[in-house]
Amino acid sequence: MSITTNMILRVEIDKSLITFGEVATVIHHAGGDLVAMDMIRAGKSVIVQDLTIQLNAEGDKQLIHAINALEGARVVHVSDSTFLAHLGGKIQITPKTPIKNREDLSRVYTPGVARVCMAIKDDPQKVYTLTAKRNTVAVITDGTAVLGLGDIGPEASMPVMEGKAMLFKQFADVDAFPICLQTKDTEEILRIIKAISPTFGGINLEDISSPRCFEIEKRLQEELDIPVFHDDQHGTAVVILAGLLNALRLVGKSIEQIRVVICGIGAAGAACIEMLQAAGVKSIVAVDRCGALVPGSLYGNPTLDRIAAITNPERKQGGVSEVIGGADVFIGVSGPGVLEVADLRLMARDPIVFAMANPEPEIDPELAEPFVRVIATGRSDYPNQINNVLCFPGMFRGALDCRASCINEEMKLAAARAIASIVTDEELNEQYIIPSIFNDKVVPRVRDAVIEAAIRTGVARRIPPEYQSGENMRNFQLLQGEQTDILV
Repeated sequence: MSITTNMILRVEIDKSLITFGEVATVIHHAGGDLVAMDMIRAGKSVIVQDLTIQLNAEGDKQLIHAINALEGARVVHVSDSTFLAHLGGKIQITPKTPIKNREDLSRVYTPGVARVCMAIKDDPQKVYTLTAKRNTVAVITDGTAVLGLGDIGPEASMPVMEGKAMLFKQFADVDAFPICLQTKDTEEILRIIKAISPTFGGINLEDISSPRCFEIEKRLQEELDIPVFHDDQHGTAVVILAGLLNALRLVGKSIEQIRVVICGIGAAGAACIEMLQAAGVKSIVAVDRCGALVPGSLYGNPTLDRIAAITNPERKQGGVSEVIGGADVFIGVSGPGVLEVADLRLMARDPIVFAMANPEPEIDPELAEPFVRVIATGRSDYPNQINNVLCFPGMFRGALDCRASCINEEMKLAAARAIASIVTDEELNEQYIIPSIFNDKVVPRVRDAVIEAAIRTGVARRIPPEYQSGENMRNFQLLQGEQTDILV
């Protein structure tokens, strides 16, 4: 996906050798759009100007090279709006209570803080009411599978994790903090996360490569009593299910009767299969580099072996082209070029395609559109963007508010159905099966659905005041053994 950015180039021009018009022509030919000019210094023979240019972010080096290649022109300095937005990082910590005098200091720090510390020591559950733990999530990565960039390391992954923290705060008022680990060792990652867990109300695992991500999440879920959520797996699966529910609504098909082909059995693909099965899909063929996974076969990979055992009941074999015949739905979480127009012609009536690979989908949406009823991608420049931001802010807002001990399958299903429900019957069409991430109904509705599911399944340890109705309280008391916590 191309990203347009604004760059400010400070250019020194020797008027005796070149005109400004020649510089502007080079900018145009390099794909730049000259937006503004500001004179910095004017001399008899040499001028210095700041040129604001809009262009594809990937073309910045070529543009600078083209200007410097002109006799009489030289780029002195470059400012990029994207880089400027990251200067000094994108997040900060701000005190909730200002310290203006000695009394304020003694209340928030010593000696007053000692009383609060001892109250928590006497009753550890008070950490949720007397510290930031109740609203704080750790966004943790080892930088091994970042945004399609791959293994770029913990330092280079920090801007992504800061961005994730911004989304938590902006959309759900959750205080999230990036933690980028200088290790790829599974056991060490587990030790670190368990050691820092007292500070946080939840753990969001991010951009950790497969298959280690599966073991890390599973063991943390078993060994911690706070929600642990690997967004690359479950966030993607939740939003794909939400979009699919609405696509099926549009074409009039039942989720129990559809045939689905899923290509790419990594973290997202495996989680998507498990979520679709939990939602009622019975016929799924999983395709990886080795072709369709067949029950009973061993692939030397625990994830592939596990998925093979629960999919492909008809034991189909071959690649996508060989197994897609008659399929109602294709879901790609793999790479570009794995799906062709000829494959679409083999699908069932009103085919649904989710081509999720980024930045290049499994098939060009414009090529696919004439042959499918609904197409969705992970890209923002096409309709029906499947974006994890629709899930994780509301998911954690709900889990934190009810102090859930985990995020279970019922909570994920509830989140998917909540997201889908935002698109009304009047709004639903081929170009709109999923709400925008900026729809202000998303987070509240996901949050409410997650809380209700957590209470219903017995993982909620606190019931928010607005849920203290007779039925909710009875369910909560029954599941918690009468030990209710109704603190705000």
